[in-house]
Amino acid sequence: MMSHNGQAAVVVGEFHLVRGQWFPWHQHTDHQVVWASSGVVNVRIRDGRTWVLPPSIALWLPDGLEHTTGASAQTTMRSPYLRPERCPLRFPEPTVIAVPALLGELITHLCNQDLAPDARQRAEAVVFDLVKPVSVTTIDIPELTDARLCRIAARLRADPADDRPLAEWGRHVGASARTLARLFLADTGLTFGQWRTRLRLQAALPLLADGMAVNRVAGRVGYATASAFVAAFRRAVGVSPGAYFGQ
Repeated sequence: MMSHNGQAAVVVGEFHLVRGQWFPWHQHTDHQVVWASSGVVNVRIRDGRTWVLPPSIALWLPDGLEHTTGASAQTTMRSPYLRPERCPLRFPEPTVIAVPALLGELITHLCNQDLAPDARQRAEAVVFDLVKPVSVTTIDIPELTDARLCRIAARLRADPADDRPLAEWGRHVGASARTLARLFLADTGLTFGQWRTRLRLQAALPLLADGMAVNRVAGRVGYATASAFVAAFRRAVGVSPGAYFGQ
């Protein structure tokens, strides 16, 4: 929970997270814009939806929504908290927003606790102007509940390039390929191939955020060529990896 600075409409909390660190489930009385100024931040809500956010995009969370936040790389979070009674913006659902350079600079500017009230108010007004929804789709992986699928997922998270077909995975977990195919659809609404593509693309994000070259990332997550990886990324997200990371 953030404490407010006098009459501030926007208070920015700064947090440093190591890879794999997650905050416990919590909620705020303020709206929150979850933003990583560096690294990659993940946000999960109770229905299983998960967002993976590089510094070029952020996630608006309305007040009172329970969520958990974590990092898939060394990450600095600078999260604006917006007082509902002072905020002209109203997004009732989690909403992806663009973070152009100016918005990122203003958020960093508002980290300064010693800003004069009138300077703070001017900066807050521009922040409200700049918070805009964006049509980029984040890479969402539905939660798995079946124990056999969870074992496959653990192996693939450890090595996203593992390209075993379902029949081989079936021998590993003790189920037929047909059973596993049916379970993936029932559990996630996705075929195994669609689900594995999302997992691979999600695994690529922290590597891309660390500045690894696209062709190396492609190989690490199971693509034979950089162009195949970029095409899959564009189909899933709507933009190229370079555009997603604001390059």
